[in-house]
Amino acid sequence: MVEETEHILVPVHELLTDVEAKKVLEELRVNKEDLPKIFESDPQAKKLGAKPGQIIKIYRKDPPFQAKNKYVYYRLVVKG
Repeated sequence: MVEETEHILVPVHELLTDVEAKKVLEELRVNKEDLPKIFESDPQAKKLGAKPGQIIKIYRKDPPFQAKNKYVYYRLVVKG
């Protein structure tokens, strides 16, 4: 059985350090609160040990066996 956080269709998640998060926010010219949200109870957030206020970087690819485009998304961890 495959762990849900390791499934081929689940994108890679990475917890940013405070320094990395600050740099990303400056580059994007946004506040933390402007980012889309992810609950701390989300399986990926739990796996990373993410706490509210931290930022998760998500690497998404086009569906398997299609184009090799890669996209980066950021999510603010919130309580819930």
